[in-house]
Amino acid sequence: MLYDLFAIIAPVFACAGIGYFWARTDQPFHAETVTSLVTNVATPFMVFDTLVRMDLTLETFGRMGVATMLVLAGFGLLGTAFLLVCRLPLRSFLPAMMFTNSGNIGLPICLFAFGEPGLALAISFFGILVMFQFTVGIAISAGSASPKFLFRSPIVYALAAALIFMGLGLEMPKWMANTVHLIGQFAIPLMLIALGVSLAKLRVTMLTESLAVALARLFIGFGVGAGVAMILDLQPLEAGVLILQSAMPVAVFNYLFALRYNRSPEAVAGAVVLSSLIGFATLPALLWMVLSRI
Repeated sequence: MLYDLFAIIAPVFACAGIGYFWARTDQPFHAETVTSLVTNVATPFMVFDTLVRMDLTLETFGRMGVATMLVLAGFGLLGTAFLLVCRLPLRSFLPAMMFTNSGNIGLPICLFAFGEPGLALAISFFGILVMFQFTVGIAISAGSASPKFLFRSPIVYALAAALIFMGLGLEMPKWMANTVHLIGQFAIPLMLIALGVSLAKLRVTMLTESLAVALARLFIGFGVGAGVAMILDLQPLEAGVLILQSAMPVAVFNYLFALRYNRSPEAVAGAVVLSSLIGFATLPALLWMVLSRI
């Protein structure tokens, strides 16, 4: 079991470590370009490729979608209660409580833990979360709702195209399948390298608030994920992916939105860093608990 855990964690740590030390040694890294490539090119291709190639049924996708929406609702309710008790501003910290790093960390972890079937389920979770993050998340931070950010996200269109292929039972021609697969393959390594660079550059300046939000995000995430998996009586693989994705740290995008709308960006940055560090430290135990169920 220890060797299996190491085999899952090592690639994630290696790629994130490359990014971290690359930034710490002041090597050139154009974060905007890399982030844009990952978000607008590689990840949409990976989403489409994995969902279509793995023959995920619409029923399975729908079940995972319902589970994802339920955990997001749970994050929102418990996160709101926690922030009100702690007297922390909702517009600053509620997105951090709700939206996990299910892309940069969650996708590779699910891939190495469960293989490509697990990645397909993790992408289902990720796709639903992205839609809510770019609508509800931005509405919370900005104080007003606008769907324009959602319709600017290529991930949404890739998800829609994949659902059409899945629903109609279409197959990609060989040239298209090879091209889409090749482009999608650089998403996960670049995600992790970019995460390492972000962790090297972000700073923890408001320790108390950041630590409280970081710990709450991880504990609430695990509890809600496990609870929803039990209530819906999900299959072991589906439950494992849901729990892992739910227990991921605060997403880096929450910091970017906090910075854009001036919602305590320093504290949110601290929550990203601390939840990531604590999440990495507790990842072996989390994986052991999840894998023992499969």
